[in-house]
Amino acid sequence: MENCIFCKIVAGEIPSPRLYEDEKMIVINDIEPKAKKHYLCIPKAHFARLNEMDGEKAETLKYCFEKIAELEETLGLSNGYRVMINQGEDGGQTVAHLHIHLLGGEKLQDF
Repeated sequence: MENCIFCKIVAGEIPSPRLYEDEKMIVINDIEPKAKKHYLCIPKAHFARLNEMDGEKAETLKYCFEKIAELEETLGLSNGYRVMINQGEDGGQTVAHLHIHLLGGEKLQDF
């Protein structure tokens, strides 16, 4: 999508250091961290919400979760982390490109 900030980051139009990248996803630091370690896993395929998924996008999301598990130690999350996907305005989604928040590096508060 031409106005999507995450699509622009994926395309390299907006610089953002990648902690991980492959053909399906990138992992970057969140610019407004809510924990000592706060990363965003961004699928390269654009879709805004879970209800927009088709079979291919569901496979991409599955791949992202499997890769996140492989990257735990590399990202410094081996002691545990929180996984969040915000959906829509009421859910706190500020960028209309589905992405996965990974928060850790410290004991997180319950909510």
